[in-house]
Amino acid sequence: MRRAVCPGSFDPITNGHLDIIERASKLYDVVHVAVLINKNKQGLFTVEERIALIEETCARYGNIEVESHHGLLVDFCKERGIPAIIKGLRAVSDFDYELQMAQMNHGLSGVETLFVPTSPTYSFLSSSLVKEVASYGGDVSHLLPATVHSRLVERIAERQAQ
Repeated sequence: MRRAVCPGSFDPITNGHLDIIERASKLYDVVHVAVLINKNKQGLFTVEERIALIEETCARYGNIEVESHHGLLVDFCKERGIPAIIKGLRAVSDFDYELQMAQMNHGLSGVETLFVPTSPTYSFLSSSLVKEVASYGGDVSHLLPATVHSRLVERIAERQAQ
């Protein structure tokens, strides 16, 4: 069985993330989406909420497993017998950082990293940018699945009401 992992914080999942996950789902029998936990970052959505949003938006692919992980991504891979990491690249600046990570991961465990260029439609897109624009009332509905957009608008309203 061919398995790969698409890691990220997914706070929230965007159409750019879905582009990479969908393309990976066509190449692998099972794609694990690993919601990586960073204790140094306060997310807009809880890890559980992110997992639920990913499961909902990826259900149509039929071969996606979603779970969280704290620690080294290569440990996640070793525990599940996953030989490949799929990473989307938006720009050359992404490549510089991701190449170092790929080389470190391979050196630690032999896990390979495959780089997938993002669709030009999403080359500028990041969760951070989406959250910032949405927090100022900008329309980001075309950048997110409808259910994710709805939850994002609700969460921003909740935070601004506090």
